[in-house]
Amino acid sequence: MSQGSQAFLAARDFLLAHRTDYDTAYAGFEWPQLQHFNWALDYFDPMAANNTQPALWIVEEDGGECRVTFDAMSRRSSKVANWLKDLGVRRGERVLLMLGNEVALWETMLACMKLGAVVIPCSSLLTSEDLHDRLERGQVAHVIAARTQADKFDAFEGAFTRICVGDAKAAWHNYADSARASEAFTPNGATLASDPLLLYFTSGTTSKPKLVMHSHQSYPVGHLSTLYWIGLQPGDIHLNISSPGWAKHAWSCFFAPWNAGACVFMFNQSRFNAKALLEQLARCKVTSLCAPPTVWRMLIQEDLAAVRSQLALRELVGAGEPLNPEVIERVRQGWGLTIRDGYGQTETTAQIGNPPGQVMKSGSMGRPLPGYRVALVDHDGNPADEGEIGLVLDPRPMGLMQGYLGDANKNEQVMRHGVYRTGDVAQRDSDGYITYVGRADDVFKSSDYRISPFELESVAIEHPAVAEAAIIPSPDPVRLAVPKVVVALRQGYSASPELARSILEFLRDKLAPYKRVRRLEFAELPKTISGKIRRVELRATENRKRLAGEKSALEFDEGDFQ
Repeated sequence: MSQGSQAFLAARDFLLAHRTDYDTAYAGFEWPQLQHFNWALDYFDPMAANNTQPALWIVEEDGGECRVTFDAMSRRSSKVANWLKDLGVRRGERVLLMLGNEVALWETMLACMKLGAVVIPCSSLLTSEDLHDRLERGQVAHVIAARTQADKFDAFEGAFTRICVGDAKAAWHNYADSARASEAFTPNGATLASDPLLLYFTSGTTSKPKLVMHSHQSYPVGHLSTLYWIGLQPGDIHLNISSPGWAKHAWSCFFAPWNAGACVFMFNQSRFNAKALLEQLARCKVTSLCAPPTVWRMLIQEDLAAVRSQLALRELVGAGEPLNPEVIERVRQGWGLTIRDGYGQTETTAQIGNPPGQVMKSGSMGRPLPGYRVALVDHDGNPADEGEIGLVLDPRPMGLMQGYLGDANKNEQVMRHGVYRTGDVAQRDSDGYITYVGRADDVFKSSDYRISPFELESVAIEHPAVAEAAIIPSPDPVRLAVPKVVVALRQGYSASPELARSILEFLRDKLAPYKRVRRLEFAELPKTISGKIRRVELRATENRKRLAGEKSALEFDEGDFQ
């Protein structure tokens, strides 16, 4: 066992030993000091050798399923690594990966790691413009794509290697040929822990996607904090509902569960069906579930109590966007379990969270996780009771990205005053619990009062007709701006003046007068391809409409009902 592997395992085992003792874990945890480290070679392969426990379990919509042991995954990924090496994949070269939740995705991630190649994970939802951006700015040398996605690359010329997973495609290498390669893999040199491993393009909620570079330690080792937040243990069956191509998939469908020796469970659906998901959770005895708020909001529309006795669930967590208290309470009533919120970014691993066994405060996303020191700061870097969430850089947390590739100005902007700035605003109470307020760009003023969109949205979705809501500032000649809610309705409800009045009155009764929502519009909410609401787009549309004096047929002011 290498020195790096020993240090990694010592840090991991410390967190497992104190999984419900936050104070000890936070005070005593130290990131392992690594010089040379390759997670796939130094940790995964030794852990997987002769390990017949399931590493990956994929269930298909039609009932088909596939299980792969740790040992088989290790040997198979070495075959893929040798085959890719024969095709010319070299250390440091960029490999664009566009695969669904299929075994080849996990094999290829491990294989590229063993080779020292840099992986650019991509979503199947990317447009041609998105792909062109990734190929060009990512300086892609090799593409590995599912057959259902491969045709998207026909429009692009270039010398990049083309590898197809699935049915053969003319002029593309067939991934199935990798099965004939040797499973005895020998690396061509040592991997520095600081060598680049992953290059993510952010989802771009407010701007053009940034290029986030992670190393062989920042995500593989950095996700020890994520393991601790979720509460994973060896032998767990963990389901994280996330699409390949996004950082959260690497968080909880790859590094965190395999760091714990847990099985990654996936249920592939062409269109999300909450009832079908509940059936699989019960049948397959899933022990931990991580899902974004959108999924939780769909699940609570089902009869959760009806399946409670059939479930083996122990841990429930939510991430991607803050969870509304109403959703947490509905799940608690149905299952007797509490969804534990957490916070992180593509740029980091889990920074803040509610680990198992801790007192939870309504609306709070928890406390700093082991390995992270969190500061709330104002524009000049001074401490603030309410301020931008920042990570203290001395010492630098291992789970923080290396930086934004090719953007020195952006790196300087977010790393100033000895703190990495997340762009999110939060409050901290006297017990150290942190409550999300909103994106720095989303918080606005109305009559000189600061308005947190998230706080008002949490109240809006308590109305039985509201599936999702976005609060934005609507320009107003008297108050500068007034809160406006853009509403997506649940199934069975139709937009009408009567329903608009009901929602506005509901909000008026539950919110302080200065937070009063005075305008409402029924509309489909624009989202990034990773599913986050694009409030910046809603704000721009609202500003344009107000300037032009326009008002849609499904838009209402509180004055319409006086």
